[in-house]
Amino acid sequence: MFLSISTLFAAHAPYPTNWKSFQKVNTDLAKIGSLPDCKADVSGLSPAFQETVKMFCGAKEGGPGRVEILVNDITEFIERDVSYKDGTTFILHLVDLKLLLVTYYESGRILYATYNEDGTFVKAKKKTGLNPRDCKRCHTFYDNVCSFGQCGTHGKFK
Repeated sequence: MFLSISTLFAAHAPYPTNWKSFQKVNTDLAKIGSLPDCKADVSGLSPAFQETVKMFCGAKEGGPGRVEILVNDITEFIERDVSYKDGTTFILHLVDLKLLLVTYYESGRILYATYNEDGTFVKAKKKTGLNPRDCKRCHTFYDNVCSFGQCGTHGKFK
């Protein structure tokens, strides 16, 4: 009972213990394969990708490195019809940094959080791409590639 109450009132997404069973998807970000550092010329990329690089380049000198996009339910990811089941649906896995950026739904509310692969919550500074406020801002602003918190050109976004 305590776990469900604490999760209900958490300000961030809970750690997805089953994240290794999620399916990798091949979005445009995954096709790039890694995120570059702040010195990279990304002027030819879409504004959403430029912002992504800008936000994440501060996570580590040289850039955060390899990325994977993981989804819990591929049908929900493709359809994106805003009726997501409660739970973790989407994870941006920063492979080289061993970090999970989690998108979680709870009664229609979207929560974000960053964890180490082992489940340790990461309290991130602003403008590193690792702060839940950074996630929310980008995932709601770029509605041409994001729908109700899910981003990427896949399914209905092609």
